[in-house]
Amino acid sequence: MRKLETLTPTELLACIQQAKLQASQGRVADRIPRLAVANSHWFAVHICCASGKSFSVGDTSCVFPLMSAIKPFSLLYLLEHLGVEMVFEWVGIEPSHASFNSLEQLIADGGYPRNPMINSGAITLADKLPGKDASDRTQKFCQWLNQITDCQFKLDEAMLASVRSAGSQTNRAISQYLAQTGYVNDLEAALDTYEQICCLSGKVEYLARLGKLLACESGLVSPQHRQIVNALMLACGLYEASFLYALRIGLPMKSGISGTLLAIVPTKGAIACYSPPLDPAGNPVAALGFVEALSQRLRLSIFAG
Repeated sequence: MRKLETLTPTELLACIQQAKLQASQGRVADRIPRLAVANSHWFAVHICCASGKSFSVGDTSCVFPLMSAIKPFSLLYLLEHLGVEMVFEWVGIEPSHASFNSLEQLIADGGYPRNPMINSGAITLADKLPGKDASDRTQKFCQWLNQITDCQFKLDEAMLASVRSAGSQTNRAISQYLAQTGYVNDLEAALDTYEQICCLSGKVEYLARLGKLLACESGLVSPQHRQIVNALMLACGLYEASFLYALRIGLPMKSGISGTLLAIVPTKGAIACYSPPLDPAGNPVAALGFVEALSQRLRLSIFAG
């Protein structure tokens, strides 16, 4: 395995060019109106290395909502504030072979969410975030993220309004079932909190800085909690495609339907990408292509000898 900072500009450009060829195979998310207008040609990469060196290429001024890429960090936040034992009373650690918003999977499991990286698990954890209401919870969470990463994440109110206008009936049905089975205490607050934290927005550099928090020892978060989050990202972060990419890339990763992708290279750094076109599972195709090309070139897989 090579260190991330040994990446040359020529290698970086080659990986990006290879990845961009795959963008046409994806489709920009259209369920949320404000996501549907994203330019399918946008592509941004930011790499934070353990040494402090960074690489930043492409449309890096783009500001986008994290969407499901926030899920590892709501998990980390609760682990830090409430502890492992309590958090895993509410959600499991098993991969799901169904889609990220499967109600059928949740019903089959008796209302116990498979893991924190799918919607049922993330909505359950959103219900448990500290705060008196959804806005207070989101504000406290966002302040924590910004404080420990020196970033400027903000709630995108226009995106939140767009999410609300789309009105996901599936997420509401999931929330209702979670409330019926006792895993969610306040259905409306849980769903509102979940939608708000998914609309926390920033640049690709901010996402990479979040990733570095999981990749490298900093004294800011517990090593045990970092290990737990990374393990769940590897097993569950790309939904039903997680095992495929564990084989092909071998890094903990988390995607979001806005086109976000975060890859963790333990002890070495973090790779953040933004590219809106998605595959059928909801993962950004060009971003995955880039991380795969980079992983192969530098032998970054955690399973590499």
